[in-house]
Amino acid sequence: MFNFDSSFLNNNNNNDNDNRNTDPDAPIRATDNDAAIARLSAVKKGYLSDPYIVTLIPRAHLQQPRPPLINIGTYLRARGIDDLLDNWFSFSGEHKVQIVSFGAGSDTRFWRLINGPRATQLQRYIEFDFAENTSRKVMSIRKGKVLSAALGNGDAVFVGGGGTTLRSPVYNLFPVDLRSPPACVLAYMSPSASSALIRWFVDYFTVPGGGPLAGVVYEMFKLDDAFGRVMLNNLRSRNVSLPGAEPFPSLASLSRRFLSLGFTTAEALTLREIRRKYIEPQELQRLSQLELLDEVEELELVLDHYAISWGLKVPQNWLHNGSDAWGWFRKTR
Repeated sequence: MFNFDSSFLNNNNNNDNDNRNTDPDAPIRATDNDAAIARLSAVKKGYLSDPYIVTLIPRAHLQQPRPPLINIGTYLRARGIDDLLDNWFSFSGEHKVQIVSFGAGSDTRFWRLINGPRATQLQRYIEFDFAENTSRKVMSIRKGKVLSAALGNGDAVFVGGGGTTLRSPVYNLFPVDLRSPPACVLAYMSPSASSALIRWFVDYFTVPGGGPLAGVVYEMFKLDDAFGRVMLNNLRSRNVSLPGAEPFPSLASLSRRFLSLGFTTAEALTLREIRRKYIEPQELQRLSQLELLDEVEELELVLDHYAISWGLKVPQNWLHNGSDAWGWFRKTR
């Protein structure tokens, strides 16, 4: 499985102006900081459980909480991808699973998996991001006893590339510029570059005896309507552009991307749909008690402009313990 996980952007601008003016990729890298702090906020408020995120954020105890709109969006993003991933493990049955995460940033999913019930199924977990982001993560891993302990025997852990690369028996972290086959998720890349990247996976894994391939993408879309243009203008004020989002004005266009690149089946859901149809009523009740949400209409608009899309390619002779369907198997209501 490969995963492109972009940031749930907000209006807070923590970038250094001089750095943005000299480095056009700095605003893109800064979205990881936004996402990490948003996740920390969601954890502190009780939306999510993640004991590892605090170790990846400097001075985490000083970070201010994010508004309810950001916390809810962060929860839905995490819940949606986590549910897809858990279903992927179930779909794979007795087969081992490899996960490749692009634009991983400060994501903690590896540690949550390796310390959870799916650990024995995880064969390899590989993350890619800008060198500036991977160097910070490598440093945090080396300093954090909990993070480093999950990598196994210290003799089997290698740090290289001037502190930007980490290799271990299961977890691996690499710096990479995905535009050269530096943006780390599809929306920040040109359509041709993102398509080439996905196509590489399809071609590489389409071999005799190969297993199934899945891809998950989280991103903004539908930016050609009135609210979408407001979101784009907000991003432009932060020197962030989304060339990869332009060809995908609708939910259907997101799933068609996978089909056009060789996947067997594909689907897409907005965060709004996930919240309305795929989160259990009792969980929604719990969430509603965490914070008072005033801007319900704005929340609905924002959630309707973020989507999770996924594609599946299964070899004809591949045997497994489930059906050929993969994704959310049922609505909660």
